[in-house]
Amino acid sequence: MLGILGRLIALAGVVEAARRFAKNNPAAVGKIADQAGRLVDQFTKGKFSDQIDGAVRKVQDATGRDSA
Repeated sequence: MLGILGRLIALAGVVEAARRFAKNNPAAVGKIADQAGRLVDQFTKGKFSDQIDGAVRKVQDATGRDSA
């Protein structure tokens, strides 16, 4: 039980660090989202393009970055 709790605490720390990074570096996060979206779209051969575009758009909206 303590092992699971320790992992959850560690995960919470990682999530908080990611939030701080996103808040302080919105352009970098938007760029990473663009690149990740293109990569996933390539691997799925366009099968999930609409869903991927929507997810990238949500990240860009949250960070205040327009689509490139």
